[in-house]
Amino acid sequence: MSGDSYTEVTSQSWFSRLGNAFKGIVAGIILIAIAFFLLFWNEGRAVKRYQTLKEGGGVVVSVSADTVDAANQGKLVHLTGKAETGEILEDSVFGISASAIKLKRNAEMYQWQQESKSEERKKLGGGTETVTTYSYNKVWSPDLISSGSFKESEGHQNPGQMPFQSEEQVAGHVTVGAFTLSPSLVGKINAYTPVTLSSEYVLPESLKDKAQLSSTTVYVGQDPANPRIGDVRVSFQEVRPMDISLVSSQVNDTFEPYHAKTGGSIELLQIGTHSAEGMFQQAQKSNTIMTWVLRVVGLALMFTGFRMVLAPLSVFADVVPIVGTIVGAGTGFIALLIAGVLSFLTIAIAWFVYRPVLSIILLAIAGALGAGIFVKLRKAPAVATPPPPPPGAGS
Repeated sequence: MSGDSYTEVTSQSWFSRLGNAFKGIVAGIILIAIAFFLLFWNEGRAVKRYQTLKEGGGVVVSVSADTVDAANQGKLVHLTGKAETGEILEDSVFGISASAIKLKRNAEMYQWQQESKSEERKKLGGGTETVTTYSYNKVWSPDLISSGSFKESEGHQNPGQMPFQSEEQVAGHVTVGAFTLSPSLVGKINAYTPVTLSSEYVLPESLKDKAQLSSTTVYVGQDPANPRIGDVRVSFQEVRPMDISLVSSQVNDTFEPYHAKTGGSIELLQIGTHSAEGMFQQAQKSNTIMTWVLRVVGLALMFTGFRMVLAPLSVFADVVPIVGTIVGAGTGFIALLIAGVLSFLTIAIAWFVYRPVLSIILLAIAGALGAGIFVKLRKAPAVATPPPPPPGAGS
């Protein structure tokens, strides 16, 4: 141990590595199966979401938030207005109160955190030597960090519990004009702003001798400028009344998710004033981003799975480290190549299942282009061959 770091050296024999590599084949096959399922499901999810939003964009009705029109019962409606509440939310421990839609307490404790960095070195004969360095830093964390699992726990002990927990309070009755927001819609309003502690704020009796105040923080400890392990800082955030825009199904004077004919549901909310068209465009963009994120995740899972399946080859070759490194790079490239091909093939099959008309159109266009190029090449005039010179020419 040197300063706040600890170094550990471990060794693993070639036979042990080989056994673990063969065991990893099972895990690799499972990852590949999960990747196939994720990629296939994701295309169906994307199409369903697209169709749901397209249907919603065609039937949505913009209404005023000032009155509840019974004629819109069960319809997909769009409205804008100010989300507000008459409730006063109060933190029972610190006595902080606010006329807000949400009130959140953020509690953090100063603790030791362990980080590790490993470097693996191959040895002649196929074994490996791993050098792991554990470093210890002091950080503010909202969660309790257990120091019992630290490699070097001596001198890095954390308290056994958090004196205060983070928590959130939500108003039970939030309105927009004549309408009452459903809990699920209230849950989408997350534009938090810091709560400023007024000069009139008084600490609870139990904390007066332990805590110090700043404009936004209750600090439980001796010196905020030089925190010690176990010190706690607590801050607060609120969601104030604000303008929102929503798209949902009107049910009396409140809302429920709209169930489209495609089987999907629609319940959109954005902070600020937005048109129905703009909200649906944003929802479609979010759907596209999610589709690509899951495609990349599926490709990564499949690549990892094939790397694990092919891992025994590089371990076999590691008897001579340089050869094992070359084989490992080769199997990595092969794994990426196979994963890429199979991922695209899975997506293509999913398109045939979920988007048959579009797939046929794209194939027809591709076929027409291919046929056109082929015909063009067939009709291209052959390069004329110059006739041979007459006998005696040039003599």
